[in-house]
Amino acid sequence: MTAYAIAHLREAAPHPEIAEYIERITATFEPYGGRFLVHGAQHEVKEGGWPGHVVVIGFPGLAEARAWWDSAAYREIAPLRSRHIEGDIVVVEGVPDGYDPAVTAKAMRDAFAS
Repeated sequence: MTAYAIAHLREAAPHPEIAEYIERITATFEPYGGRFLVHGAQHEVKEGGWPGHVVVIGFPGLAEARAWWDSAAYREIAPLRSRHIEGDIVVVEGVPDGYDPAVTAKAMRDAFAS
C-alpha cells in the first residue's frame, strides 16, 4: 500500500546548506522507490493556518518510507535542512484500493451506540 512522507516546513532564510540538501535528497529516496509528489509548489490555505511549504514524497509502501528515513544516506543530509528550517514531518500509510469511508463512519456510529 502506498505510503507518504509529508513535511510542513516553515519559512527559512536562504542558506547554501538548504540548496545542497535539495540537490542531494532525490538520490536518497530513489533507491526506495520514492518520488516527489509535491515540492516547491504554492499552496492555498482553505481553513486554519499553514505558513511555510508542503513537501510530499510517495513510496511504494510504509517499509520503504521508513527505510528511506532511517537510511545512512538521508541521515547524512538531514542536518543540512534541520539546522535552518523548522518543520513537522510524518510518514503515513495511504488507504487501500477500494477504501470506503462509510465503513469507518458505521464503525464509529456502532461504537457511539454501545
